[in-house]
Amino acid sequence: MSEEVQFDRRMLEALVCPRTQTTLAYDPERQELVSKAAGLAYPIRNGIPVMLVDEARTID
Repeated sequence: MSEEVQFDRRMLEALVCPRTQTTLAYDPERQELVSKAAGLAYPIRNGIPVMLVDEARTID
């Protein structure tokens, strides 16, 4: 039985985009942290944000 770990929204206050050093927006549907400045979405896996540019998805 796998239980989905929820992302702690309080982490948003401490996290910034590694490329642009700007704030991030949380997308609960896709489980991503979005950097509009960089045009990247960082995945959240098991409640843990993966803040690596190489792992990020490019957004429009």
